[in-house]
Amino acid sequence: MTIWKPSDDGHADISNHDTFINGVPYNTFARLRRDDPLSWTEWEGGKPYWSVTRYQDILDLNGQTELLSSAQGIRMEDQSREEYLARRTFQETDAPEHMQTRMKVAKAFSNKVMEEFEGTIRDLCAGILDQALEKGTFDATKEIARELPMRMLGRILGTPEEDLPWLVEKGDALIANTDSDFTDFVMDKLETDEYRLMPFNSPAGAELFDYADKLMERKAAMGDTNGILHMIQQPGRDGRSISGQEFKNFFCLLVAAGNDTTRYSIAAGIQAMCHQPELLGQLRNEPITQATADEIIRWASPASYFRRTATRDFDMHGKTVRRGDKVLYWFVSGNRDETVFDDPYRVDLKREPNRHMAFGRGGPHVCLGMWLARLEVRVLFEELAKRISSIEPAGPHKFVRSNFVNGIKSLPVTVSLS
Repeated sequence: MTIWKPSDDGHADISNHDTFINGVPYNTFARLRRDDPLSWTEWEGGKPYWSVTRYQDILDLNGQTELLSSAQGIRMEDQSREEYLARRTFQETDAPEHMQTRMKVAKAFSNKVMEEFEGTIRDLCAGILDQALEKGTFDATKEIARELPMRMLGRILGTPEEDLPWLVEKGDALIANTDSDFTDFVMDKLETDEYRLMPFNSPAGAELFDYADKLMERKAAMGDTNGILHMIQQPGRDGRSISGQEFKNFFCLLVAAGNDTTRYSIAAGIQAMCHQPELLGQLRNEPITQATADEIIRWASPASYFRRTATRDFDMHGKTVRRGDKVLYWFVSGNRDETVFDDPYRVDLKREPNRHMAFGRGGPHVCLGMWLARLEVRVLFEELAKRISSIEPAGPHKFVRSNFVNGIKSLPVTVSLS
């Protein structure tokens, strides 16, 4: 049985960040999947773009990297060539450069390596939950969902514990740069281009650049040459090392994406528990597996879309995409495609197969941190289910003002302990 129904009128402006303050306009994406699966949108914020909204179309196109390039930006907004080169990370590159960079750190994020963190993650979850749950009523995003990935981020980066809240605050300012609750420099309301060469056009990028330099100086002085930050700086098979600018952009990416996506997956899972009471019983009485985590992550779909740019003309659904056109893969729509997912607006912890698109699918840009995200989500909900006998909303939840980040930024709940 479907528990939740989308509430938009089916004709929402998906270019407008304000559209998403009440959550994803799923009725609009359902209409597009049905009637206009390759839709052309003109908007005031930049050049027009195509939206791909059906699961199978996204899957088919995402593997054609020679046709649709990441090397001109991955968000809807336009950039000059100078801005692109200044801001890019390996996410915004194509083969062979993308894979050469990715391979430097891929082993550190492999499933085998991540499994070694399970004990650490379980200990973190126990401390976070015990502190939050004793309050009875609290903001689950702030007290639980934000805390776990933040603390794991510190272990991966090797940063001092006391620096983590500041780092996450700056990461929020980057990736949620359209929401005034996270930044004073709201991207679509800016009247200055002072920070156009910084990641996400944000002053937080400059602050993180400075922090990254000082962090690496401190590590060098201590003789610390291990970890992900040193791995990324090693020469590749071609003998090339990334530049200082590329390193600092990579650092910003880890701070932002390494925290937000898992945070909003956890928050969405807790929201689902509030509205589907049977979920808590299932989590308490049945084994929690990777499939459980995948369904929570499908439900969350924390990254709404990624953009590509056409390298040549091609035809699709009776339309012609021209060379240089922007093409957006709406993963958040693919994850609700009713031709792929039965009853997609319901959380089904036994959903199998569950080939969701929250990590990307069908191409080389699949999420680097997917094994860590799955592990964090699985262990968090194992530990949460042990400790509570009920959970319910304690007020309205609030979403991030963004058509790129799909996240619940405030989630008041009331719990009863077991």
